[in-house]
Amino acid sequence: MEQSISQNLERALADTEADASAALKASEAVVTSVRKFRAAAKSGNLRELHASIEAAEKAIAGLRQQFANAKDGWRFDGEQYIASGDYTKEVVAVAERAGVRIFERDERLYCYPSLIRVSSNEKAVFIDKKRESRIRPSVLVDILKDRQRKPPRFRPENFLAALFAAYSRAVAIRGKGLSLEIAPVIPLVDIYELLTLLPGQSREYTKQEFARDIYLLHRSGVGATNTGARVTFPISRPVRGKILTVIDEAGEEKRYYGICFTSGSREP
Repeated sequence: MEQSISQNLERALADTEADASAALKASEAVVTSVRKFRAAAKSGNLRELHASIEAAEKAIAGLRQQFANAKDGWRFDGEQYIASGDYTKEVVAVAERAGVRIFERDERLYCYPSLIRVSSNEKAVFIDKKRESRIRPSVLVDILKDRQRKPPRFRPENFLAALFAAYSRAVAIRGKGLSLEIAPVIPLVDIYELLTLLPGQSREYTKQEFARDIYLLHRSGVGATNTGARVTFPISRPVRGKILTVIDEAGEEKRYYGICFTSGSREP
């Protein structure tokens, strides 16, 4: 079966699944005939022995042919299909039919609360950095739907504490003593750079993931550290190139620029 432009991965896999099922049925016929062959040998039934040999040979030939058909039927170029962007479109379409909201932005798929990166070279997707090889669109959508039913593993208190530590460091680098009464606005991208200083950490924790976590923190309602420092995310007078964006569960774009900590009811 030659791959056509109109064919998608879901259909190609369904066809091959059917072919594999037919091969499996043929293999069951082989097992049945060989068992009869063994039983004839065990009992000494010479007449049945010759008949079972012929039946087994026929079943084995049928299995070979059925497997060859299944093998020849899979001619889908998965890597090219993924690289072309058609796979991403198919996943979004399948998700829409299943009532699962997925949005594409910055070479990522957003399916709250997950971020998905599609890799054509590995013929896999990465869901929040975890490799997932089960990429049949309907299966992937079911996986994402199941993840949506579970509460996010995100811990807003821990993330807020890490932000406060990085913010304190950023203020110190600027030569200003940290004062929560008159606190400067620090661009979030600068905080991100401090959080990913070690080699390779920016690959392990991308800006898109950082922006997603900022949104999850904002959404959680946790707005103060355990020392009483309160966080805000000012958006006024942003510097070009320092805006972080994330797509929320409704498909709306959320924009973040800066972060600021000020004193709350308790002094730090």
